[in-house]
Amino acid sequence: MNIIITGASKGFGKAIAEKFADNGHNLYLCSRNEVDLYKTVEELMTKYPDVSIKAKAVDLAIKEEAQSFGKWILKLGISIDVLVNNAGQFLPGNVYNEEEGILEKLIDINLYSAYNLTRILLPKLMEQRKAHIFNMCSIASLNAYKNGGAYSISKFALAGFSKNLREEMKTYGVKVTTVYPGAAYTNSWVGSGVNPQRIMEANDIADMIYSASQLSDQACVEEILIRPQLGDL
Repeated sequence: MNIIITGASKGFGKAIAEKFADNGHNLYLCSRNEVDLYKTVEELMTKYPDVSIKAKAVDLAIKEEAQSFGKWILKLGISIDVLVNNAGQFLPGNVYNEEEGILEKLIDINLYSAYNLTRILLPKLMEQRKAHIFNMCSIASLNAYKNGGAYSISKFALAGFSKNLREEMKTYGVKVTTVYPGAAYTNSWVGSGVNPQRIMEANDIADMIYSASQLSDQACVEEILIRPQLGDL
């Protein structure tokens, strides 16, 4: 299969890329940080030499760059089997006192990145009548929590986009899965003082996404909700 993953240089995106590569699937990756992206590509190519891996550094928070990445994919002339809209950012805060412009910034990267890229690719997916879109939301898409602020608002919006897309794509053979991960240990947790054994591994989320992508055409996992065994922090 051909797998497109955004925000693929680290964290969930990198873990998902490695899971699909480990199973022999081709990767088409993007990330905002060019150095981190190509470091990840180099690591994956060394580990999986038989897998085709292509990458492009783009800032998906910018509409034109998101559209450009989508058009780059289309120009490759490949079938698109899986799209993982993983690009996103967390900034803590509260509605009443967070910095001006934070909501707009987080909406751009957490919602519009997926919206704008998906809209470019949808005609191709609908023509294929077979594909699977995963939208990486968060438990912050389901419940308000302390210091969630604009981040939680943006993730609620992404969940709304994903649910609407699921309804729209049913008759076109395009599956849509909304993913709600709880806390998982990635680079962003390093130095936080949180015990890595208290929360999940990024590979846990990657394993769930890969498994959902392997079902028959007649089955669609609409939602993946996964939390640490001991619950949220």
